[in-house]
Amino acid sequence: MENNSQNNYLSKNLVVTLLIIGAFSLGALAILREKITQNDQERFNVSAEGKIFAKPDIANITLSVVTDTKKEAQEAVQEGAEKMNQVIDKLGELGVDKKDIKTTQYSLNPKYEYLKEVNSEVLEIDNVEYIRPTDNGKRMIVGYTLNQSVTVKIRDLEKIGDIIKESTDMGANQTGGVSFTIDDTDELKKQARSEAIKEAKEKANEIADESGLQLGKLVNVSEYEGYTPVYRNDYAYAESAIFEADSAAIPDIESGEMEVTVNVTLTYKVK
Repeated sequence: MENNSQNNYLSKNLVVTLLIIGAFSLGALAILREKITQNDQERFNVSAEGKIFAKPDIANITLSVVTDTKKEAQEAVQEGAEKMNQVIDKLGELGVDKKDIKTTQYSLNPKYEYLKEVNSEVLEIDNVEYIRPTDNGKRMIVGYTLNQSVTVKIRDLEKIGDIIKESTDMGANQTGGVSFTIDDTDELKKQARSEAIKEAKEKANEIADESGLQLGKLVNVSEYEGYTPVYRNDYAYAESAIFEADSAAIPDIESGEMEVTVNVTLTYKVK
């Protein structure tokens, strides 16, 4: 009987001991898990921008032929085709490849006028007859105009002025929408990216030194890139005096510089 009581006592103590050990173990695991989660959430982000300036090597320009009003649609189509073909042939003579010429608009538009048919009616007022005209007008097609535009990619920027002048001589009566781009920006973006990462790292170290923050391992890099094309939205018309004279001046078009940027964000662990 005494042995049974002693065995029960030992069994109870063992159970209590195991429960205590289990509770401590669970608590330790919870604390460890919380610490791991907390450390995982402790991040430091720093952003910087790399910027490279470069001269464009491509120009895009729109050349248009707009015919005067023709009585018949076929007349407008024929005149427009003849002038635009002359423009395209001249572009080829100036070294522009056919693959760099793209039709962007072709529209045949009727021109309307409101024509009045004048009739009259007789009114009698105080035994006096008056004749009052009445207008019954209608909208009628009086002719057609053709508008055809091509976008030209110019790879030799020194020829922009010649292309504008020679095209207008051949019949293009609207030129405009000039824009400048860089054909291959990969190398420029690479340079801008290196500059951005270098600046971001320097900024992170400066902030850490001044704040007492201890940076750990770099765990992530995110990037946003872009560049700013240069546009000129002014239009030159063949009717203007600059293109009418035999000794017409060649327009001077400046391309300026373009800005290629890369923004990066570096993410560090915090010790």
